[in-house]
Formats: sequence, structure tokens, C-alpha cells
Amino acid sequence: MFVLSRAVLMGCALCAAGSAQQSNPKATPAQAPAAAQAVPAIDGGVGPCWVEFTVTTTDGKPAGAATVKVHIAYGFGGFHKLDLQAGANSDGKVKFTGLPSRVRGSLLEFEASKDQRVGTATYDPATECQGKREIKLGKANGAGN
Repeated sequence: MFVLSRAVLMGCALCAAGSAQQSNPKATPAQAPAAAQAVPAIDGGVGPCWVEFTVTTTDGKPAGAATVKVHIAYGFGGFHKLDLQAGANSDGKVKFTGLPSRVRGSLLEFEASKDQRVGTATYDPATECQGKREIKLGKANGAGN
């Protein structure tokens, strides 16, 4: 009986080792997936809404390190004001959270810039409290040839 139970335990141990090898093969650096870069976020702290931007160049490539800013007038009569600014990661992504659901003029205009390139996107938190937008950067007005 002792020999039989020992053989069963050895068999189970070998099966477990074999399945662990199959489900967890050694990853080489070339096979390891690139870690997704965290999306930088800035919290306005004045509401439940958020919008995430992907800033790209005119040829569709991510515009890493682009700056995105917005001026927000909210509350009764738009007397409360908030200016937010954040930098995009290397994938051109940035997120604004804590935005009010109602703003003066109903639309927020986000301005992105990098070097001599600029772009804008509008966002209406009253109709879409959680949104995703793209901002394409083009030549600034008055920029050189």
C-alpha cells in the first residue's frame, strides 16, 4: 500500500510539473510583451466626467510629450474657473478627470501643442460624460514655412 501511494504521489508531482512547464514557459526578453505605458491623468476635482485624448501628428503617429490644456468656466453664471494642463505620454495619450458635467457655453475646447504644431478638440460633458477624442497637430497659424 505504501509503495502504491508513493507511486501515485510521484505521478501527480510529474503531471503538475509538466503542466506548469506548458502554461508558464520561460520568456526570453525578445518574447516579453512591452509594458503598456500608463496614461497620465490630471484631476480637476469638480465633477464626475472625464475625457481621454490621443494626440497625433498629421501622418497619424503619436505625438509624445505634447501639452494639452483647457480653460473651464462652470457653476452658476460660470463664476468658477479652472485651468488644467497635462503632458501626453510617448503614445500621445493623456486623460482629464474630475470635470464638471455642466460648463458655461456647453463645450470645452482642449488645445494641444508640441514644437510648432497645434491642434484642438471640443468636448461636451453634458452629452457625453465619459469620452475619448483625438487631436491632430498641424502647423500653427503664423508659423514659418
